Amino acid sequence: MTSIYITGSGHTRFGRLTETLEELIVEAAREAIAEAEIDPAEIDAVYLGHFNSGLVPDGFASSLIHQAHPALRFKPAARCENACASGAAAIHAGLNMIRAGRARTVLVVGAEKMTHRSTPEVTTALAGAGYQNDPAEAALSFPQVFAVAAQAYAERYGDPMDAMARIAAKNHANALNNPLAQMHKAMSYEFCREVSEKNPLIAPPLRLSDCSLVSDGAAAVVLTSDPQSARRVRIAAAEHVSDYLPMSRRDFIAFEGPERAIRAAYAAAGITVGDLDFAEVHDCFTPAELLIYEAMGLAEKGQGARAIEEGTVLPEGALPVNLSGGLKAKGHPVGATGVSMHALAFRQLTGQAGAMQRPGAEWGLTFNMGGAAVANYATVLQAAGL
Repeated sequence: MTSIYITGSGHTRFGRLTETLEELIVEAAREAIAEAEIDPAEIDAVYLGHFNSGLVPDGFASSLIHQAHPALRFKPAARCENACASGAAAIHAGLNMIRAGRARTVLVVGAEKMTHRSTPEVTTALAGAGYQNDPAEAALSFPQVFAVAAQAYAERYGDPMDAMARIAAKNHANALNNPLAQMHKAMSYEFCREVSEKNPLIAPPLRLSDCSLVSDGAAAVVLTSDPQSARRVRIAAAEHVSDYLPMSRRDFIAFEGPERAIRAAYAAAGITVGDLDFAEVHDCFTPAELLIYEAMGLAEKGQGARAIEEGTVLPEGALPVNLSGGLKAKGHPVGATGVSMHALAFRQLTGQAGAMQRPGAEWGLTFNMGGAAVANYATVLQAAGL
Protein backbone atom coordinates (compact mmCIF):
# COMPACT_ATOMS: atom_id res chain seq x y z
CA MET A 1 0.00 0.00 0.00
CA THR A 2 1.15 3.55 -0.74
CA SER A 3 2.16 5.42 2.41
CA ILE A 4 0.09 8.57 2.77
CA TYR A 5 0.83 11.45 5.11
CA ILE A 6 -0.81 14.55 6.48
CA THR A 7 1.65 17.39 5.96
CA GLY A 8 -0.35 20.47 6.83
CA SER A 9 -3.44 21.52 8.77
CA GLY A 10 -5.80 24.45 8.91
CA HIS A 11 -8.45 25.19 11.52
CA THR A 12 -10.70 28.18 12.10
CA ARG A 13 -12.23 28.95 15.43
CA PHE A 14 -15.44 27.07 16.08
CA GLY A 15 -18.47 28.91 17.38
CA ARG A 16 -21.00 31.56 16.41
CA LEU A 17 -19.00 33.24 13.66
CA THR A 18 -19.66 36.15 11.30
CA GLU A 19 -17.72 34.61 8.40
CA THR A 20 -19.61 33.08 5.48
CA LEU A 21 -19.25 29.43 4.48
CA GLU A 22 -16.92 30.50 1.65
CA GLU A 23 -14.76 32.60 3.97
CA LEU A 24 -14.40 29.72 6.44
CA ILE A 25 -13.43 27.29 3.67
CA VAL A 26 -10.84 29.68 2.26
CA GLU A 27 -9.32 30.48 5.66
CA ALA A 28 -8.82 26.82 6.60
CA ALA A 29 -7.54 25.90 3.13
CA ARG A 30 -4.95 28.68 3.04
CA GLU A 31 -3.64 27.81 6.49
CA ALA A 32 -3.23 24.12 5.58
CA ILE A 33 -1.42 24.97 2.32
CA ALA A 34 0.91 27.37 4.12
CA GLU A 35 1.71 24.88 6.87
CA ALA A 36 2.42 22.15 4.31
CA GLU A 37 4.85 24.54 2.61
CA ILE A 38 3.72 23.57 -0.86
CA ASP A 39 2.96 25.44 -4.04
CA PRO A 40 -0.85 25.23 -4.49
CA ALA A 41 -0.15 24.22 -8.10
CA GLU A 42 1.16 20.92 -6.71
CA ILE A 43 -2.30 20.01 -5.39
CA ASP A 44 -3.91 17.49 -7.71
CA ALA A 45 -7.48 17.48 -6.36
CA VAL A 46 -9.67 19.00 -3.65
CA TYR A 47 -12.49 17.53 -1.59
CA LEU A 48 -15.05 19.27 0.61
CA GLY A 49 -16.83 17.65 3.54
CA HIS A 50 -20.16 19.49 3.91
CA PHE A 51 -23.50 18.17 5.20
CA ASN A 52 -25.70 21.23 4.45
CA SER A 53 -29.20 19.59 4.52
CA GLY A 54 -30.67 23.01 3.77
CA LEU A 55 -28.63 24.86 6.39
CA VAL A 56 -27.21 27.19 3.70
CA PRO A 57 -28.29 27.92 0.11
CA ASP A 58 -24.91 26.75 -1.25
CA GLY A 59 -25.99 23.45 -2.77
CA PHE A 60 -22.87 23.24 -4.96
CA ALA A 61 -19.99 24.26 -2.72
CA SER A 62 -17.03 22.06 -3.73
CA SER A 63 -15.33 24.66 -5.92
CA LEU A 64 -15.46 27.29 -3.19
CA ILE A 65 -12.10 25.77 -2.20
CA HIS A 66 -10.71 27.17 -5.47
CA GLN A 67 -11.16 30.66 -4.02
CA ALA A 68 -8.19 29.97 -1.73
CA HIS A 69 -5.64 30.40 -4.56
CA PRO A 70 -5.73 31.00 -8.35
CA ALA A 71 -3.54 27.92 -8.91
CA LEU A 72 -6.40 25.72 -7.71
CA ARG A 73 -8.52 26.66 -10.71
CA PHE A 74 -9.32 23.62 -12.87
CA LYS A 75 -8.32 21.14 -10.13
CA PRO A 76 -11.00 18.43 -9.82
CA ALA A 77 -13.27 19.16 -6.87
CA ALA A 78 -16.04 17.16 -5.24
CA ARG A 79 -18.27 17.52 -2.20
CA CYS A 80 -18.67 14.54 0.14
CA GLU A 81 -21.73 14.10 2.35
CA ASN A 82 -22.25 11.39 4.95
CA ALA A 83 -24.18 13.19 7.69
CA CYS A 84 -21.95 14.14 10.63
CA ALA A 85 -19.16 12.02 9.12
CA SER A 86 -18.97 14.16 5.97
CA GLY A 87 -15.50 15.40 6.96
CA ALA A 88 -14.07 11.90 7.31
CA ALA A 89 -15.81 10.90 4.07
CA ALA A 90 -13.92 13.69 2.29
CA ILE A 91 -10.63 12.54 3.80
CA HIS A 92 -11.28 8.96 2.67
CA ALA A 93 -12.06 10.23 -0.83
CA GLY A 94 -8.71 11.99 -0.87
CA LEU A 95 -6.91 8.92 0.42
CA ASN A 96 -8.55 6.74 -2.22
CA MET A 97 -7.61 9.19 -5.00
CA ILE A 98 -3.97 8.92 -3.96
CA ARG A 99 -4.11 5.14 -3.55
CA ALA A 100 -5.60 4.83 -7.03
CA GLY A 101 -2.62 6.66 -8.46
CA ARG A 102 -4.76 9.55 -9.74
CA ALA A 103 -3.20 12.10 -7.39
CA ARG A 104 -0.10 12.63 -5.32
CA THR A 105 -1.28 15.56 -3.19
CA VAL A 106 -4.88 16.32 -2.17
CA LEU A 107 -6.38 19.19 -0.18
CA VAL A 108 -9.36 18.28 2.01
CA VAL A 109 -11.57 20.88 3.70
CA GLY A 110 -14.54 20.30 6.01
CA ALA A 111 -16.92 23.15 6.75
CA GLU A 112 -20.37 24.00 8.06
CA LYS A 113 -22.31 27.19 8.73
CA MET A 114 -25.13 26.56 11.22
CA THR A 115 -25.60 29.30 13.82
CA HIS A 116 -27.53 31.70 11.58
CA ARG A 117 -30.40 29.21 11.75
CA SER A 118 -32.73 28.85 14.73
CA THR A 119 -32.37 25.84 17.01
CA PRO A 120 -35.59 24.25 15.64
CA GLU A 121 -34.34 24.75 12.07
CA VAL A 122 -30.97 23.13 12.87
CA THR A 123 -32.70 20.30 14.72
CA THR A 124 -34.91 19.63 11.68
CA ALA A 125 -31.97 19.74 9.27
CA LEU A 126 -29.94 17.27 11.35
CA ALA A 127 -32.94 14.99 11.82
CA GLY A 128 -32.89 14.44 8.06
CA ALA A 129 -29.92 12.14 8.69
CA GLY A 130 -32.27 9.71 10.41
CA TYR A 131 -34.42 7.04 8.74
CA GLN A 132 -37.37 8.76 7.06
CA ASN A 133 -39.42 5.72 5.97
CA ASP A 134 -40.56 4.80 9.48
CA PRO A 135 -42.82 7.46 11.03
CA ALA A 136 -41.64 6.59 14.55
CA GLU A 137 -37.96 7.05 13.69
CA ALA A 138 -38.55 10.03 11.42
CA ALA A 139 -40.23 11.84 14.32
CA LEU A 140 -37.09 11.62 16.49
CA SER A 141 -34.62 14.49 16.81
CA PHE A 142 -31.02 13.45 17.39
CA PRO A 143 -31.16 14.39 21.09
CA GLN A 144 -34.13 12.02 21.29
CA VAL A 145 -32.19 9.31 19.41
CA PHE A 146 -29.39 9.41 21.97
CA ALA A 147 -31.92 9.64 24.77
CA VAL A 148 -33.10 6.25 23.50
CA ALA A 149 -29.49 5.06 23.77
CA ALA A 150 -29.21 6.28 27.37
CA GLN A 151 -32.48 4.63 28.32
CA ALA A 152 -31.53 1.33 26.66
CA TYR A 153 -28.13 1.40 28.38
CA ALA A 154 -29.79 1.95 31.76
CA GLU A 155 -32.15 -0.97 31.21
CA ARG A 156 -29.38 -3.34 30.12
CA TYR A 157 -26.41 -2.32 32.22
CA GLY A 158 -27.41 0.27 34.81
CA ASP A 159 -27.84 4.04 34.97
CA PRO A 160 -25.20 5.84 32.80
CA MET A 161 -26.12 9.37 33.90
CA ASP A 162 -23.26 9.76 36.37
CA ALA A 163 -20.67 8.70 33.78
CA MET A 164 -22.27 11.01 31.21
CA ALA A 165 -21.91 13.95 33.61
CA ARG A 166 -18.24 13.10 34.15
CA ILE A 167 -17.69 13.00 30.37
CA ALA A 168 -19.30 16.42 29.92
CA ALA A 169 -17.24 17.96 32.73
CA LYS A 170 -14.02 16.43 31.35
CA ASN A 171 -14.57 17.77 27.86
CA HIS A 172 -15.43 21.27 29.05
CA ALA A 173 -12.27 21.29 31.17
CA ASN A 174 -10.23 20.10 28.17
CA ALA A 175 -11.65 22.82 25.93
CA LEU A 176 -10.18 25.48 28.22
CA ASN A 177 -6.80 24.49 26.72
CA ASN A 178 -8.03 24.79 23.13
CA PRO A 179 -8.02 28.37 21.83
CA LEU A 180 -10.12 27.29 18.83
CA ALA A 181 -12.92 25.78 20.93
CA GLN A 182 -16.40 27.26 21.00
CA MET A 183 -16.88 26.93 24.77
CA HIS A 184 -14.33 28.22 27.25
CA LYS A 185 -16.40 27.68 30.33
CA ALA A 186 -15.73 25.05 32.96
CA MET A 187 -18.73 22.94 33.96
CA SER A 188 -18.31 20.98 37.13
CA TYR A 189 -19.32 17.36 37.45
CA GLU A 190 -21.87 18.44 40.09
CA PHE A 191 -23.43 20.95 37.68
CA CYS A 192 -23.57 18.41 34.84
CA ARG A 193 -25.00 15.74 37.12
CA GLU A 194 -28.07 17.70 38.23
CA VAL A 195 -31.06 18.93 36.30
CA SER A 196 -31.48 22.64 36.98
CA GLU A 197 -32.77 25.85 35.47
CA LYS A 198 -29.36 26.31 33.78
CA ASN A 199 -29.05 22.61 32.91
CA PRO A 200 -32.55 21.58 31.85
CA LEU A 201 -33.69 18.32 30.36
CA ILE A 202 -33.52 18.51 26.56
CA ALA A 203 -34.69 15.01 25.67
CA PRO A 204 -35.18 13.01 28.89
CA PRO A 205 -32.95 11.73 30.33
CA LEU A 206 -30.44 13.90 28.38
CA ARG A 207 -29.62 17.21 29.99
CA LEU A 208 -28.37 20.29 28.17
CA SER A 209 -24.86 19.40 29.34
CA ASP A 210 -25.12 16.06 27.51
CA CYS A 211 -25.56 17.70 24.09
CA SER A 212 -22.99 19.03 21.61
CA LEU A 213 -23.12 22.55 20.27
CA VAL A 214 -24.53 24.20 17.17
CA SER A 215 -21.43 25.63 15.51
CA ASP A 216 -19.80 27.31 12.55
CA GLY A 217 -16.28 26.47 11.47
CA ALA A 218 -13.90 24.82 9.04
CA ALA A 219 -10.79 22.64 9.12
CA ALA A 220 -8.41 21.41 6.43
CA VAL A 221 -5.57 18.95 5.86
CA VAL A 222 -3.11 18.34 3.05
CA LEU A 223 -2.68 14.65 2.17
CA THR A 224 0.30 13.45 0.16
CA SER A 225 2.25 10.34 -0.82
CA ASP A 226 5.45 12.42 -0.93
CA PRO A 227 7.70 11.03 1.84
CA GLN A 228 10.05 14.02 1.64
CA SER A 229 7.68 16.43 3.41
CA ALA A 230 9.50 18.12 6.27
CA ARG A 231 6.67 17.69 8.76
CA ARG A 232 4.42 14.69 8.34
CA VAL A 233 2.10 12.25 10.09
CA ARG A 234 1.47 8.85 8.53
CA ILE A 235 -2.04 7.55 7.99
CA ALA A 236 -1.35 4.09 9.42
CA ALA A 237 -4.92 2.89 8.84
CA ALA A 238 -8.25 4.32 7.69
CA GLU A 239 -11.36 2.15 7.91
CA HIS A 240 -14.99 2.84 7.00
CA VAL A 241 -17.91 0.67 8.12
CA SER A 242 -21.56 1.52 7.40
CA ASP A 243 -24.54 -0.11 9.10
CA TYR A 244 -28.27 -0.23 8.45
CA LEU A 245 -29.94 3.18 8.63
CA PRO A 246 -33.10 2.00 10.46
CA MET A 247 -32.43 1.69 14.19
CA SER A 248 -35.12 -0.99 14.31
CA ARG A 249 -32.87 -3.35 12.32
CA ARG A 250 -30.01 -3.38 14.81
CA ASP A 251 -29.02 -3.30 18.45
CA PHE A 252 -28.22 0.39 18.70
CA ILE A 253 -26.21 0.36 21.92
CA ALA A 254 -24.10 -2.60 20.79
CA PHE A 255 -22.35 0.02 18.62
CA GLU A 256 -21.28 -2.71 16.21
CA GLY A 257 -20.40 -0.34 13.37
CA PRO A 258 -18.07 1.81 15.49
CA GLU A 259 -16.48 -1.27 17.05
CA ARG A 260 -15.88 -2.92 13.67
CA ALA A 261 -14.34 0.25 12.20
CA ILE A 262 -12.08 0.90 15.18
CA ARG A 263 -10.94 -2.72 15.60
CA ALA A 264 -10.28 -2.99 11.83
CA ALA A 265 -8.12 0.15 12.04
CA TYR A 266 -6.12 -1.33 14.92
CA ALA A 267 -5.55 -4.50 12.91
CA ALA A 268 -4.53 -2.64 9.75
CA ALA A 269 -2.08 -0.47 11.70
CA GLY A 270 -0.71 -3.45 13.64
CA ILE A 271 -1.47 -1.95 17.05
CA THR A 272 -3.78 -2.45 20.01
CA VAL A 273 -5.70 0.08 22.07
CA GLY A 274 -2.81 0.02 24.54
CA ASP A 275 -0.48 1.58 21.96
CA LEU A 276 -2.57 4.73 21.55
CA ASP A 277 -1.44 7.97 23.16
CA PHE A 278 -4.71 9.88 22.60
CA ALA A 279 -8.01 9.73 20.73
CA GLU A 280 -10.40 12.29 19.27
CA VAL A 281 -13.86 10.73 19.08
CA HIS A 282 -17.41 11.63 18.14
CA ASP A 283 -19.11 12.75 21.37
CA CYS A 284 -22.15 14.31 19.69
CA PHE A 285 -23.95 13.38 22.91
CA THR A 286 -22.34 12.05 26.06
CA PRO A 287 -23.84 8.54 25.70
CA ALA A 288 -21.95 8.30 22.40
CA GLU A 289 -18.57 8.85 24.06
CA LEU A 290 -19.46 6.30 26.73
CA LEU A 291 -20.32 3.71 24.07
CA ILE A 292 -17.16 4.57 22.10
CA TYR A 293 -15.02 3.71 25.16
CA GLU A 294 -16.44 0.20 24.90
CA ALA A 295 -16.08 0.08 21.10
CA MET A 296 -12.41 1.11 21.47
CA GLY A 297 -11.76 -1.73 23.90
CA LEU A 298 -11.16 0.48 26.94
CA ALA A 299 -13.83 -1.43 28.84
CA GLU A 300 -16.16 -4.39 28.47
CA LYS A 301 -19.75 -3.85 27.35
CA GLY A 302 -21.67 -2.11 30.08
CA GLN A 303 -18.46 -1.09 31.88
CA GLY A 304 -17.58 2.07 29.95
CA ALA A 305 -17.95 4.20 33.08
CA ARG A 306 -14.77 2.61 34.41
CA ALA A 307 -12.70 4.37 31.73
CA ILE A 308 -13.54 7.77 33.19
CA GLU A 309 -14.01 6.82 36.85
CA GLU A 310 -10.54 5.25 36.92
CA GLY A 311 -9.02 8.21 35.05
CA THR A 312 -7.94 6.36 31.89
CA VAL A 313 -9.44 8.95 29.52
CA LEU A 314 -8.46 12.05 31.50
CA PRO A 315 -5.61 14.29 30.25
CA GLU A 316 -3.16 12.67 32.66
CA GLY A 317 -4.53 9.17 32.06
CA ALA A 318 -3.19 6.32 29.95
CA LEU A 319 -5.34 7.26 26.93
CA PRO A 320 -6.76 10.79 26.98
CA VAL A 321 -9.94 11.15 24.94
CA ASN A 322 -10.98 14.46 23.40
CA LEU A 323 -8.15 16.66 24.63
CA SER A 324 -9.62 19.28 22.25
CA GLY A 325 -12.88 19.41 24.21
CA GLY A 326 -14.60 17.16 21.71
CA LEU A 327 -17.82 18.00 19.93
CA LYS A 328 -19.28 18.70 23.35
CA ALA A 329 -17.20 21.83 24.00
CA LYS A 330 -14.94 22.38 20.96
CA GLY A 331 -18.08 22.54 18.83
CA HIS A 332 -19.70 20.49 16.09
CA PRO A 333 -19.95 22.18 12.67
CA VAL A 334 -20.94 18.85 11.23
CA GLY A 335 -19.07 18.87 7.89
CA ALA A 336 -15.92 20.12 9.59
CA THR A 337 -15.85 17.71 12.52
CA GLY A 338 -14.05 14.75 10.93
CA VAL A 339 -11.43 16.99 9.30
CA SER A 340 -10.96 18.85 12.61
CA MET A 341 -10.17 15.57 14.35
CA HIS A 342 -7.46 14.78 11.80
CA ALA A 343 -6.05 18.32 11.85
CA LEU A 344 -5.76 18.35 15.63
CA ALA A 345 -4.32 14.81 15.68
CA PHE A 346 -1.70 16.02 13.19
CA ARG A 347 -0.84 18.87 15.55
CA GLN A 348 -0.60 16.48 18.50
CA LEU A 349 1.73 14.16 16.62
CA THR A 350 3.96 17.00 15.44
CA GLY A 351 4.20 18.67 18.85
CA GLN A 352 2.12 21.69 17.84
CA ALA A 353 -0.89 21.23 20.12
CA GLY A 354 0.08 23.88 22.67
CA ALA A 355 -1.70 23.51 26.00
CA MET A 356 -3.51 20.44 24.63
CA GLN A 357 -0.22 18.63 23.93
CA ARG A 358 0.18 15.02 25.03
CA PRO A 359 3.95 14.83 25.63
CA GLY A 360 5.70 12.31 23.41
CA ALA A 361 2.57 11.29 21.50
CA GLU A 362 3.36 8.77 18.75
CA TRP A 363 -0.01 7.13 18.00
CA GLY A 364 -3.48 8.66 17.76
CA LEU A 365 -6.99 7.53 16.87
CA THR A 366 -9.79 9.55 15.32
CA PHE A 367 -13.35 8.27 15.16
CA ASN A 368 -16.00 10.23 13.23
CA MET A 369 -19.59 8.98 13.11
CA GLY A 370 -22.53 9.84 10.88
CA GLY A 371 -26.05 9.36 12.17
CA ALA A 372 -26.85 6.92 14.96
CA ALA A 373 -23.68 4.80 14.51
CA VAL A 374 -24.47 4.38 10.80
CA ALA A 375 -21.41 5.79 8.97
CA ASN A 376 -18.31 4.97 10.99
CA TYR A 377 -14.78 6.17 10.12
CA ALA A 378 -11.72 5.24 12.19
CA THR A 379 -8.22 6.46 11.43
CA VAL A 380 -4.98 5.50 13.17
CA LEU A 381 -2.23 8.10 12.80
CA GLN A 382 1.47 7.74 13.55
CA ALA A 383 4.14 10.38 14.09
CA ALA A 384 6.44 9.97 11.12
CA GLY A 385 9.02 12.73 11.19
CA LEU A 386 9.73 16.36 11.96
